[in-house]
Amino acid sequence: MKDSKITESKSTKSVKDALSKGGDKSTAESKSLKDSKTADSKSKDSKTTESKAKLKAIVRAGVGVDNVDIDACSKLGVVVMNVPTANTIAAVELTMTHMLNAIRRFPGANHQLKSERKWKREDWYGIELKDKKLGVIGFGNIGSRVGIRAKGFEMDVIAYDPYINPNKALDVGVKYTKNFDDILNCDIITIHTPKNKQTTNMITAKEIAKMKDGVILINCARGGLYNEADLYKALKSGKVAWAGLDVFDKEPATDNKLLDLPNIYVTPHIGANTLESQEKIAIEAAEAAISAARGSAFPNALNLPTKNQDIPDSITAYLELAQKLGYFAAQAVNGAISAISLQIHGDELEKYKDALSTFGIVGALKPSLDDKINYVNAHFVAKDRGIAVKTTLKRNDSAYRNLITLSLRGDKDTMSVSGTVYDGKIVRFNNINGFNMDLEPRGNMILFKNTDVPGVIGNVGNTIAKHKVNIADFRLGRAESFGSSGSKSKGAALALILVDNNVTPALLKDLQAIKECISVRNVLM
Repeated sequence: MKDSKITESKSTKSVKDALSKGGDKSTAESKSLKDSKTADSKSKDSKTTESKAKLKAIVRAGVGVDNVDIDACSKLGVVVMNVPTANTIAAVELTMTHMLNAIRRFPGANHQLKSERKWKREDWYGIELKDKKLGVIGFGNIGSRVGIRAKGFEMDVIAYDPYINPNKALDVGVKYTKNFDDILNCDIITIHTPKNKQTTNMITAKEIAKMKDGVILINCARGGLYNEADLYKALKSGKVAWAGLDVFDKEPATDNKLLDLPNIYVTPHIGANTLESQEKIAIEAAEAAISAARGSAFPNALNLPTKNQDIPDSITAYLELAQKLGYFAAQAVNGAISAISLQIHGDELEKYKDALSTFGIVGALKPSLDDKINYVNAHFVAKDRGIAVKTTLKRNDSAYRNLITLSLRGDKDTMSVSGTVYDGKIVRFNNINGFNMDLEPRGNMILFKNTDVPGVIGNVGNTIAKHKVNIADFRLGRAESFGSSGSKSKGAALALILVDNNVTPALLKDLQAIKECISVRNVLM
């Protein structure tokens, strides 16, 4: 690490101690961009992505990387890393605090006694957690630990997470459900998912209407998972008795109208704000910066260290293809993924099969894990989740010089998608589950499978139009199509419909109601 320099946005004793163990002289000069840089959630340094200095890595001291331009860093060969698990216990305990506040209303009682000097015990009757039904949405590192602690309060805990092995819940005495309505029937609901296209506004007026009167809602994960306008109405009407929020859709949330309501307890995104958590984050971030400066490891990297890869430009588009194949298939397959298979056709691609496999895994797991999956940990995450991964090289017997086929096995079905690259940079899909169709994977799409009889296309178009959704492109694969395995899909047709608007649950329900419909899915690329 000779002549290496590591800078940090906040100079703490923990950081300096960790850096000194690595043989580095620490400095708090945040303007100096040398080998590695640590940043907190408030750092907004655009110079990081514009610097011509020998910056190797940026370490986010926390989880979110909204303040780092990852694409720009990737182009510069700068590795972006975060510290995703150091604040787990802090977030878990804050969730339990919000839950206890909601049932016993400590802040109100404290305020009445201290500020108003009133001793009115009769104002503060609460309820007990014992025997109450807790619904946990997302049963990862944080959600599972919330479930375990809730069991300690003798609660009846139900977990919903379509991307985990059910045994993860069952092994700690928590019930597991694949039916989201089971969660909506709980007394208290807490959410612990990443924020992405699938989870944003996961809870709206529609879901709240199915909940018990007097339900309690908690969110210490990411803002925007609850639709805040709908939550406001539900709190105001009393349908939701109490809510506890540490996060908001737009922060700082000082002007959020939810703050005007008496039956909500709020904190200003302090999930990681414990001394122990900050200590762990500081040390892990500093150690990651040391490893990056040495070039020995890139723990929790969120992008590929491209400067260390001997991958020519002609192959880069195939890496993008592999990831898009996985991302598409993961949204189209039914249920949790148990196996990922990659078939690679073409002598040019053989040398890069491991990289192609990694990108395929990242694409397949990203819809469920979001920023928790990356190119460094992809194979480890798949193995940890019990997902079998297989990559095979096939003799190129296709009409394409290079072809990649990615297949996923879900709970109830399989999904196979094939694609290639034109002119060295244009990614195209050419087969979906045995149906030949040429398309560019982009935007908001509807995947509609039906029995192949007259009138279906018109019916589909009319249904979409009824919801005031505009069709931008319509691709069709018919029964005479052959899959990569040579099997024929008799009596069925598959449409891939690109639309300009959001696809609502109501639209999908109406499409599903079409007599000839076999299946329908919304896929976002």
